[in-house]
Amino acid sequence: MSFLKQVNHKIIAHIMGLLLAVNGSFMLIASVMSAVYQDGVLFQMVLSGLVTLATGGLVMFFTRAHKKELDKRDGYIVVALGWVIMSLAGTLPYLFTGAIPSFTNAFFETMSGYSTTGASILNDVESLPKGILFWRSITHWIGGMGIIVLAVAILPLLGIGGMQLFAAEAPGPAGDKLHPRITDTAKRLWLIYVGYTAAETLLLSMAGMSFFDAINHSLSTLSTGGFSTKNASIAHWNDTPLIQYIIMFFMFLAGTNFVLSYFAFKLKFSKIFRDEEFKTYLILLIAISAIFAGVIYFNVDFSVSSIVHPMVWGELEASVRHGLFQILAIVTTTGFVTADYAIWTPILTISLFGLMFLGGSSGSTSGGIKIVRHLVMIKNGVLEFKRTLHPNAILPVRYNTKAVQRPIVFNVLGFFILYMLSFIVGVIVFSVLGLDFKTALGAAASTLGNVGPALGDLGPVHTYANLPGLAKLWATFLMLIGRLELFTVLILFTPFFWRTR
Repeated sequence: MSFLKQVNHKIIAHIMGLLLAVNGSFMLIASVMSAVYQDGVLFQMVLSGLVTLATGGLVMFFTRAHKKELDKRDGYIVVALGWVIMSLAGTLPYLFTGAIPSFTNAFFETMSGYSTTGASILNDVESLPKGILFWRSITHWIGGMGIIVLAVAILPLLGIGGMQLFAAEAPGPAGDKLHPRITDTAKRLWLIYVGYTAAETLLLSMAGMSFFDAINHSLSTLSTGGFSTKNASIAHWNDTPLIQYIIMFFMFLAGTNFVLSYFAFKLKFSKIFRDEEFKTYLILLIAISAIFAGVIYFNVDFSVSSIVHPMVWGELEASVRHGLFQILAIVTTTGFVTADYAIWTPILTISLFGLMFLGGSSGSTSGGIKIVRHLVMIKNGVLEFKRTLHPNAILPVRYNTKAVQRPIVFNVLGFFILYMLSFIVGVIVFSVLGLDFKTALGAAASTLGNVGPALGDLGPVHTYANLPGLAKLWATFLMLIGRLELFTVLILFTPFFWRTR
């Protein structure tokens, strides 16, 4: 029997139609901003939404008589293919409005949005129509929690179970659930996600941002994306520290496990402070921020390092704020900037580059390797010394007081090796395509980790506009595999995945 017959291609196509329909609906929501601000592209925005929505609806209609079974292999195909299909459809607003006339550039910008990378090929975002700016932010917001998780919340209406999809979308080692039914888990996650977005929008508006800027930056913050409505990013508000502190607070929340937020709302604070990953995340941020603040205070001249200068609360406060902001932006892979860290002291620049490999918490919207994986690897490494001295002893890796099963440890080690190999290959390919070594290093680390700003010619005050076309396509591939945590995409390139059962 051929593999094609084993794959439930009708249900896969049906879900692709659903994703397109959802995507088209969000395009129509973005068109509301065009109507409100009369930016001149309302027709093109509505047309993009209707084309996408109609295409999705037709696909769903012609595949409605599908077998409602989805196994794990089908789930991987749905997730990987879904992100590509969504990104292809997401180019339509850029292409139809002429905001990004090149397909390669439009695809790069869209994949950067859905993968919450935040890397951009746009040199002057402030000149874009309001509807396009809002669409950029929406791609972040959809991708942040995962369009597949959204689909999981809707699929029960179609009589389709979503466990396989959720497993493929979130293949990390953490397995906490909020509710036994995966669909209810997805709904609770989205409720928290929407609530945080609304809260940040309100606070930013009260702090002095316009409503349009506030909602866009809230969409970008909670998704740990990084697209801004200003050319200078968050440095545009360097004279309003309160705005930056609000964004920092929500970047911190977005980088934590959303399950912990649920526990906080249920007043189960003991579960939060017993969580090893959260404690490590908090301690690392405090310790590294203190070091950065000291180095910045004694070594950095703000008059040349800040993109927008005025420091209204004193240099010590500015040192703490800029240091903490950039650490949070890199660790959570949000990618906002308040200063050009590339011209800070070399030790700070190198440290920020290293933090690109840290990542936020599992179960968050951030990219990167994730702190829990680092914890498991470190604990296993320490235990190897003990196992050398006591070869017959049973010494399991423990996380949150529980023994971690060996297959999970092997999975974490395998993920780390695969991540570093992907990074090395990424650097090599970027170098072959014409990037200098420093820029290639930054580009590979940033796109694979879904960070956004990088090093060299792709630093925090630069864009990806000058990358060769092939380099942009390679960057989109790294964004995709980084967002879906490697295995989900790369498994499709293995021969045994396509073998018949």
